[in-house]
Amino acid sequence: MGRWQPNARGRLAQAALELYAERGFEQTTVAEIAKRAGLTERTFFRHYADKREVLFAGGAVLEDLFVRAVTDAPDSAAPIDAVAAALETTGTVLLDREFSRQRQAIIDANAELRERELIKLSSLASALTGALRGRGVPDLAASLAAEAGIAVFKVAFVRWIGEGEQKDLPQLIRESLDGLKAVTTGS
Repeated sequence: MGRWQPNARGRLAQAALELYAERGFEQTTVAEIAKRAGLTERTFFRHYADKREVLFAGGAVLEDLFVRAVTDAPDSAAPIDAVAAALETTGTVLLDREFSRQRQAIIDANAELRERELIKLSSLASALTGALRGRGVPDLAASLAAEAGIAVFKVAFVRWIGEGEQKDLPQLIRESLDGLKAVTTGS
């Protein structure tokens, strides 16, 4: 190995995305990712538990942001508005649209990764539900608001990574939430 270079985690993520796109997720090894990044396998495992986690590493941070935003929402906020506040925090985490596009293309091409993504989204919904219950929201309302929020997030995210989209993610989340409210009220 040569001289130390900063941002090992970022270099590993970029190398992994490149290799997954070139060779496919299944055909790419941790050793190849580390080599492309100019690092060792040991360094890879200091940053990621396995090669899937390169694609899902931000989930815990996003979940913490969501829960904190719901908890910190004003007491007068309706459950769906507390969830909306949480969803809008994604703009502080999901900043790199091109990385997100590449990541999603890799996930979409692999059934195991699509399943993992659904599990992560379910975990986010459960965390939102728990945070809403902690605010005193009844179980049914908490579950419905959380699940609706995840649906809004998914729709907005797909729009955000779409070719030619210029709006930022929080703006697309607000538009999607407004669309959901219009559908449910019939307006």
